[in-house]
Amino acid sequence: MSEKIIKVGFIGCGNMGGAIARAVSRNLNTKLYISEPNKEKADKLSAELSAEILDGEEVCESCDVIFLAIKPNLYPTVLPTLADSLDKNPKALVVTMAAGVSLGRLEELCGKRRLIRIMPNTPVAVGCGMTLWCAGELVTESDKSTFLSVMEHSGRLDMLDEKFIDAASAISGCGPAFAYMFGEALSDGGVRCGLPRDKAMLYAAEMLKGAAEMMLRSGKHPGALKDEVCSPGGSTIEGVRALEEGAFRGVCADAVIAAFEKTKKLGK
Repeated sequence: MSEKIIKVGFIGCGNMGGAIARAVSRNLNTKLYISEPNKEKADKLSAELSAEILDGEEVCESCDVIFLAIKPNLYPTVLPTLADSLDKNPKALVVTMAAGVSLGRLEELCGKRRLIRIMPNTPVAVGCGMTLWCAGELVTESDKSTFLSVMEHSGRLDMLDEKFIDAASAISGCGPAFAYMFGEALSDGGVRCGLPRDKAMLYAAEMLKGAAEMMLRSGKHPGALKDEVCSPGGSTIEGVRALEEGAFRGVCADAVIAAFEKTKKLGK
């Protein structure tokens, strides 16, 4: 006997909404619906994912799981307009991904309902994402199972206390941009040393992927892993010295702190 098809709707299909839609589309027990004011963007994603295009009210009234993928500053304007439609579908699970917008604030805007707050990152599109999540008080164990099933092809998910989400997302949510900048800088260095650009980019990307796997699989402190690469008097320690002269670790920490402080402001 086949499993029940879960109707999953997306209100907003920007970079993050589109990334999650691509991850969800790999679940054969889902049917996708999208609502996106940009017709060109909606048509393109609809064709790619075999998703049906609806307006926001239709998504709210007909879907089992509804992802709100709109900018934080639009929530006070958009959510109240959807409240009546959501009231017609009280069993719907509403999943939000707005930086800094708490579950309490969401309830102020659209009333008490089944709410899950997530902070994903763009690698969910290729099944290698990191999604942080927390659930509102009305969310049942069955709701949580449905959510995890829908997101099963997105990568890793981690449920944590909401008070930690803004800080955690400054690493996992904003971090891909920092990692891409690091990868670009490494490939620039490779080009400066004579490598073709495509080769330098490949080597940087594969190195980042492999280093991440080493951190995850070994369980070792990243400082210990770094020491294992640094031979006495060798090339790597010379490169590490150059990074330290540029305050590399301090700048990286400052980037996370700056992203965290901005996230807190977005929620006000």
